[in-house]
Amino acid sequence: MDPLFSNLDLFLFSLIVGLVIYWFMSRKKPEPIPEFKKLDTPAPTTRETSFIEKMKKTGKNIIVFYGSQTGTAEEFANRLSKDAQRYGMKGMAADPEEYDMGEMARLSEIENSLAIFCMATYGEGDPTDNAQDMYDWLQENDDEDLSGLNYTVFALGNKTYEHYNAMGKYVDKRLEELGAKRIFDLGLGDDDGNLEEDFISWREQFWPAVCEHFGVEALGDDSSIRQYELKEHTDINMNKVYSGEIGRLKSFEVQKPPFDSKNPFLAPVTLNRKLNKGGDRHLMHLELDITGSKIRYESGDHVAVFPTNDSALVNKLGQILGVDLDVVISLNNLDEESNKKHPFPCPTTYRTALTHYLDITHPPRTNVLYELAQYASDPKDQENMRKMASSSPEGKALYQSWVLEASRNILAILEDMPSLKPPVDHLCELLPRLQARYYSIASSSKVHPNSIHICAVVVEYQTKTGRTNKGVATNWLKNKLVTDNGHKSTVPMYIRKSQFRLPFKATNPVIMVGPGTGIAPFMGFIQERGWLKEQGKEVGETVMYFGCRHKNEDYIYQEELEEAEKNQVLTQLNVAFSRDQEQKVYVQHILKKNKENIWKLIHSENAHIYVCGDARNMAKDVQTALYEIAEELGSMTRTQATDYIKKLMTKGRYSQDVWS
Repeated sequence: MDPLFSNLDLFLFSLIVGLVIYWFMSRKKPEPIPEFKKLDTPAPTTRETSFIEKMKKTGKNIIVFYGSQTGTAEEFANRLSKDAQRYGMKGMAADPEEYDMGEMARLSEIENSLAIFCMATYGEGDPTDNAQDMYDWLQENDDEDLSGLNYTVFALGNKTYEHYNAMGKYVDKRLEELGAKRIFDLGLGDDDGNLEEDFISWREQFWPAVCEHFGVEALGDDSSIRQYELKEHTDINMNKVYSGEIGRLKSFEVQKPPFDSKNPFLAPVTLNRKLNKGGDRHLMHLELDITGSKIRYESGDHVAVFPTNDSALVNKLGQILGVDLDVVISLNNLDEESNKKHPFPCPTTYRTALTHYLDITHPPRTNVLYELAQYASDPKDQENMRKMASSSPEGKALYQSWVLEASRNILAILEDMPSLKPPVDHLCELLPRLQARYYSIASSSKVHPNSIHICAVVVEYQTKTGRTNKGVATNWLKNKLVTDNGHKSTVPMYIRKSQFRLPFKATNPVIMVGPGTGIAPFMGFIQERGWLKEQGKEVGETVMYFGCRHKNEDYIYQEELEEAEKNQVLTQLNVAFSRDQEQKVYVQHILKKNKENIWKLIHSENAHIYVCGDARNMAKDVQTALYEIAEELGSMTRTQATDYIKKLMTKGRYSQDVWS
């Protein structure tokens, strides 16, 4: 006779009973949760995203937002927020990425409130990375009423670029459109001229306008205002001390993705070779290994690297200031409510700060001279330092000639002003942060998924004072040998996405113009077009315009380019050797020589144009050559030709990756 319940029945019965019990239990569970939620206190690490609440809590009435890619706009914002104290007001510098910009309209809740925007423009008229969300918010919120907002904008840009100060101009115009009240004119800073002077001249007129608007007077207190206080650590566990990490302590020892500007990846150097065969410059090609990092990149992207200062410079600074560089210190913000607790990662040593975190090679800005003047024992030195920081024509001229034109960094200033002996902690507070450097990637991830290639020229020059100045990043990269005393050399890096992209359709022709190290992204483009051909895809014409000084000296990547031409990956290779004949020949000259072919590709075949390299001369000259070709072969007036080429830019068919 069969048993009443088979094994399967018993199993199913148990399962059903189990599920019923689980259902009852799980139904009961969620009920008490809301009770506990009320008791939850936010973890102390959560950041206040309301700048209004923060301002109310700390009695601030001026907020200075900054859009900064290389640290200058942030520096200016800090200076303006510090200035506020001299006028009996209280200011705070703020990174728009950290706050809810939707609160802008609430600024009217704070009496005598003012928002200042220090906005840099990056790339082709784009916002800086940290201002992208703010830019999106301004674009998307047409119905926002900002009628209670008082504001002013100082823009940081460079006249050699096509979209000069586009971001600052946009923010200024957009805030007005949304009803905000501009209380002082837009300031335009030009880094191709003298950005510092532009800022000082603007600031000199800005504060009196603020005083007039709010009916306040300057306190006449021009004394130095410290932002941080020094704490020396005599007995500290060295595992708690920063040794060069950008973000998390020990992040260089235990690497965790994702990797970005606050958490760079230490990429081993697998190749470092000199590219040029002769001449007095050093052009180099490096390959960085990103295996296992989960880092993805595309041709045209930029790699950012975090360099370190030359140890010889750091040691000299220690000597001239008479300090022990290995003392462990913290600089703690006197404003306890500030999001910025320290000017750089602390606790650390003076040596680490001056090597990894502080910019000791750029000529110092005038505010640094002003604040350090008090430490000069010679009254004449004091007077000159204060004069250079003033807006008087004489002071501006002195700063221009003695600091900028003479390329004096902080060490040179201390050497040439023996009476100046600042405390090292105040100097560390005032110096700007050492910034990441960006390079156009010279490889394609289709061909090199685990490797990023860099092409760069080492910067080294004589100054008017007879000193040799060396570029921080390029000299540091030059010395990154594949193995250094048996250890692998590594480079802290991350990827910055760019708009510099090959056409979506591989059949579109491409015209690439990249003299010197401007060839970098095109090495990636050429590799990618070659890969597409190997996949059996139909690929349009691929035309290269390269330029260098001498064919037998600095024709970099000659073998690779000629190989690509032989394999018909490059349908045309045009090279200008500027100094191999009496008359100098540049890329724009050979563009003009091939005008019929250029015009056919652009006008009839939907070609995409790419220009990479020097913004000041080359990029402008190439653009002018294209205007002239359009004028002549398109039978246009100069105005029509200019509009025609500009339209290619707005359609994304004319892209530039330029620097000055």
